[in-house]
Amino acid sequence: MAHHEIDKLIRDAVFGDDAGKAKARKAIHMQARQSGAISSSIYPLYRAIGRGELDPKFTVPAFNIRALTYDSARAMFRAAKRHDVGAFIFEIARSEIGYTEQRPAEYAAAVLAAAIREGWKGPIFIQGDHFQASAKKWATEEGKKSEVKALESLIDEAIAAEFYNIDIDTSTLVDLSFPTREAQQRTNYEYTAHFTKYIRSKQPKGIDISIGGEIGEVGKYNTQPDEVRAYMDGIRRKLGGESGIAKISVQTGTSHGGVPMADGSIAEAKIDFNVLKEVTAILRKEYGVAGSVQHGASTLPEQVFNKFPESKAVEIHLATGFQNMVLDAATLPKEMKEEIRQFCFANCADERKSGETDEQFVYKTRKKAIGPFKQRMWDMDEKAKQPIVDALEKKFEFLMEKLGVFGSRDIVNRYVKATPVDLPEYAAASAELTAAATVDPNEGE
Repeated sequence: MAHHEIDKLIRDAVFGDDAGKAKARKAIHMQARQSGAISSSIYPLYRAIGRGELDPKFTVPAFNIRALTYDSARAMFRAAKRHDVGAFIFEIARSEIGYTEQRPAEYAAAVLAAAIREGWKGPIFIQGDHFQASAKKWATEEGKKSEVKALESLIDEAIAAEFYNIDIDTSTLVDLSFPTREAQQRTNYEYTAHFTKYIRSKQPKGIDISIGGEIGEVGKYNTQPDEVRAYMDGIRRKLGGESGIAKISVQTGTSHGGVPMADGSIAEAKIDFNVLKEVTAILRKEYGVAGSVQHGASTLPEQVFNKFPESKAVEIHLATGFQNMVLDAATLPKEMKEEIRQFCFANCADERKSGETDEQFVYKTRKKAIGPFKQRMWDMDEKAKQPIVDALEKKFEFLMEKLGVFGSRDIVNRYVKATPVDLPEYAAASAELTAAATVDPNEGE
């Protein structure tokens, strides 16, 4: 397919009318398969790690792409091809789906179109990050039923779009007021098991979706070994002796998006790398699960990233740093920067906390402008956009090197066979489904 044809197709898939979007998205999925770019599950690789067949010297980066999705994904494929990288993930969180105005169908189309454009062949891992339960809604029986249904609807939508990697986050439901770890983790493990069963019942023939769990909400206190065992033992009981999941996200001292100081700079996080190492050891030896996952890491200092493979973290989630590179870029038009700032004051005032400076407030809320400004960013003059994309490509390359995934393509291909399954019925999500799947966009990173 000619470059201008795929560029037009993805534009139609993102900005066309409903019929045009559905037609373009289906065409992208079909073309991706024909060209050998196959949406896949990373689960076979993680199962091999959990069984002890493989002791990787890398940590798999999962990149949350919020802005300039098609251009950013192209940059990532270029970096991956240059260094023979196979172990990397594209992801978007439940909250990001809302404020970036990217439903799963659109996000997957952008990633697959980028793969076609850059001549990628082999497995592509697209992940639903933080499919998170709202504790606020869970407080009433009616709210709980509604939230379960909303998450199930989002899972349906994601699987239809070929998201074959899904992270369930019911860590928001952990209740530390109970005296025992088992009781504290009960609602978390019960609903991780519930959604694991639901995903397994919906996954297409020939695909075992990679499922992640989360044990303690990021930004709270650091994860303890007895919590890991209480959570995993609970899941096993609910799933009839199966572990069911591939990995667990833990808390090590970071926070989503980083903590902004009064001048808008980010406070340095202190990470307890022993948590990652200890949790991975427990998961592999006692449960046959691949290991621990680090969240909230993209704003960390560059010199710490090599420590994640050393600490046996199986996966790391990176998001806000890339958003910052777009929104703070020297070439992003000044008038757009000012309009984004004014958008925050006009539309997010109810989120402002007492004592926050303008810089802290804008830093925390400007992600809400990504959806409304999506087409403006897409249509930026190449002189403005290309330096941003070039900087992102260098950053992806740097992170891939530090996380040890250079040369990982052969290992991935050994375990993950990129075989296309029957194309599911593919259409833009209905308004009802879209409404059901939205959450408070403050939740998650």
